[in-house]
Amino acid sequence: MARGGGEWTVTGGGVVSYKRITLLVCSFNILIALFVLRFLYASSLHFYPNNRNAVRYTSDEIRKMEESTRIRRSKHPSELVRLVKKLKHDVATSESSVELSPNVKGKLVDEILERLKRLEEKSNVTLVREAVETWRSEKLKEAKELIQEQNGINSTVIVEEAGMLVRALELEWDALSEEIGFWLPAEVHNEEHDDKPEGEEEPEEILAGRPVPGVCNVELHTDYGGAAVRWGLTHHKESAADCCQACLDQAKRAKPGEMRCNIWVYCPSEFGCFSPDIYEHKHQECWLKYAEKPKRSFKDRYSEAYRNNHPKAPTIVPWVSGVVTA
Repeated sequence: MARGGGEWTVTGGGVVSYKRITLLVCSFNILIALFVLRFLYASSLHFYPNNRNAVRYTSDEIRKMEESTRIRRSKHPSELVRLVKKLKHDVATSESSVELSPNVKGKLVDEILERLKRLEEKSNVTLVREAVETWRSEKLKEAKELIQEQNGINSTVIVEEAGMLVRALELEWDALSEEIGFWLPAEVHNEEHDDKPEGEEEPEEILAGRPVPGVCNVELHTDYGGAAVRWGLTHHKESAADCCQACLDQAKRAKPGEMRCNIWVYCPSEFGCFSPDIYEHKHQECWLKYAEKPKRSFKDRYSEAYRNNHPKAPTIVPWVSGVVTA
């Protein structure tokens, strides 16, 4: 095949022009394009049928669909949705509430401190709580009266501040007292129950271990003060009698000028014994002490006032003590 001029010469003598070949190629492309368009049109009719060809349901099928819709609606948790919406609204309201300014909080702290200064030094938690509650009631009444007085006056700022103060004192007092650093320990109510039959004496308490000699002058539920001759934290004895004997032995061995034990204090409780210091006092602690004039710190029971100031204190004094003479 040879090419010459605007024609192709085919082996055998035939001649094919460029125009004829171009026409054939274009015709072939047009046929392919028509075929593709027909295929796409048929597909669109399959996926998006004309409304005239839509499926028609029978009355029984429509009734079943309506029944299914009714059941789905009846199972809808409308009450739960309502509660969730209410909870969201409450949270949004609480978060959007305006806090008191630092200046107002500072004034509240100063007023509380001024009110507490009027109390006696030995006032217990109950009296302090009553004083603060009285101040809060007076402050709340004062703020409400201020709102009523300012309603007729164009003073929006004062009314808003008074309203926030009323809300803080009346509804958010716990949160406000925490923010301003005011805290009181929980009020402790100590009730003593005496269910012993009338006329019956309490049984004599028995100490573990060997009997305590008479020279030890043992006193149950008693704690004596004095200078420590031997610390009980590291000095344990098997029984109260052994603790007393340790006191007597130390007094005999003491050199001139050294303190001689004349008080012994023992913890007989397996659960340990209470003391207002920072240490944890355990079972069988034996304290050897000295005092020129021995004096009891506690006897039989801790007072109610003492237990209010020391909430961990038990009702009964757990220690066993005695004063000996060398």
